[in-house]
Amino acid sequence: MKWRLLSPGFSGAAVQTQIMSGGYDLNLFTSPPDCNFLCSVCHGVLKTPVRLPCSHIFCKKCILRWLSRQKTCPCCRKEVRRRKIVHVNKLQKIIGRLEVKCRNAEAGCQVTCPLAHRKGHQDSCPFELMVCPNEGCTLRVPRGALAEHRQNCQHGAHQRCSLGCGATLGPAERANHNCYQELREAWCQHQQRSRSLVLCLLRHMRKMHRTTGLIRRQLAEFLEEDDPLLAGAPQEGAEATPEGSVGAEVWGPQGQATL
Repeated sequence: MKWRLLSPGFSGAAVQTQIMSGGYDLNLFTSPPDCNFLCSVCHGVLKTPVRLPCSHIFCKKCILRWLSRQKTCPCCRKEVRRRKIVHVNKLQKIIGRLEVKCRNAEAGCQVTCPLAHRKGHQDSCPFELMVCPNEGCTLRVPRGALAEHRQNCQHGAHQRCSLGCGATLGPAERANHNCYQELREAWCQHQQRSRSLVLCLLRHMRKMHRTTGLIRRQLAEFLEEDDPLLAGAPQEGAEATPEGSVGAEVWGPQGQATL
């Protein structure tokens, strides 16, 4: 099946004055793609192809840019309504099977894969440039050399723990740093100290309680011996103190009144 992309009377001069990059670069492919896979607006391989009512096919991004300025087809100049645009999924799957080079081919990557799998390879390509994770370093190095760069990076002398404990670590310390384990050990030590303090406090409380009880008993014995009335023992002949009086008479052990 072929799709109608170009018309004999189409002149792309007006389009070429506006550089559009909606499609895939031709240099990305291992072999030149079929002309039926090219967008007549950006002249790249169709990316997310869509078909107009007139059967011409373009990259979705390209045709939407075009229609934002003109309401006609770039090829045949027929009027176009956006709601009449449809996706060409079958063509997109065919283009997805075209063999492409890694975008890091110039850097030395020799891997080729279908266009649909290109992103998966890119996420693991050893030639993909990565930003150095060391704080303050702005260099971009290939993924395969990132580990070696981090060891020798001048900005990697001291860094904050990536796990969030707040510690500032050097290269040698980072290799053995495990803040979760260290925090757990510190927590256990804190728990042991807290338990020891609680036990010590309980011992002091018991001692204080025994001392208080002893003092209370001694005081009660002293009051009973020294003043039976204050100790609560009734005594014959004792007169009640009138309510509201300034002083109160208390009978001592020899039967003398005191104020």
